[in-house]
Amino acid sequence: MTDTISLLKTRRSFPSMNLVEPGPTPEQLTELLTIASRVPDHGKLAPWRFVLFRGDARAEAGEATAAVLLKNRPDIDDKALAHEKNRFLRSPLVVAVVSRAAPHVKIPEWEQLMSAGAAAMNLIVAANAMGFATQWLTEWVTYDAEARRVLGLTETERLVGLVYVGTPNTEPFERPRPSLADIVSEWAPVAV
Repeated sequence: MTDTISLLKTRRSFPSMNLVEPGPTPEQLTELLTIASRVPDHGKLAPWRFVLFRGDARAEAGEATAAVLLKNRPDIDDKALAHEKNRFLRSPLVVAVVSRAAPHVKIPEWEQLMSAGAAAMNLIVAANAMGFATQWLTEWVTYDAEARRVLGLTETERLVGLVYVGTPNTEPFERPRPSLADIVSEWAPVAV
């Protein structure tokens, strides 16, 4: 069995609150983003991009999304607002994976969106291979136009998710996985 197979068989998400320093070095980050970009990409459109939240920018981004949340929910309690302000402080690095899928004469937007999802997964697998733990989250900021705007997305871009990257401060845990019997079928002809 190869190291890659072992990695994929044991890959799991870690809660972002359990991801601590150190995060990737600048050299590791460059390698991670290069690997994340090596995905199926029909038409070579690169229909995705990455926004990095690290250092002090993490706190600033949390303040920005908290302001949007407060505007949307003026009655929000202090605990929930504080939780939002800490959104990007959960790990040393947060990578927003952004879909730039757009109408194209030949390549459906659906294929472009899947390419962005593949970029997120490559980022996760590469980070795990380097010894980091990750968590891919969406949450409300993915679906709120103003939150996406304050995070630097354009009106036509979609947030595929936030990938939290850091060193785990706890042992991994396993969760139940689907039975292959529930998710695999053999094709059989149907009446036409």
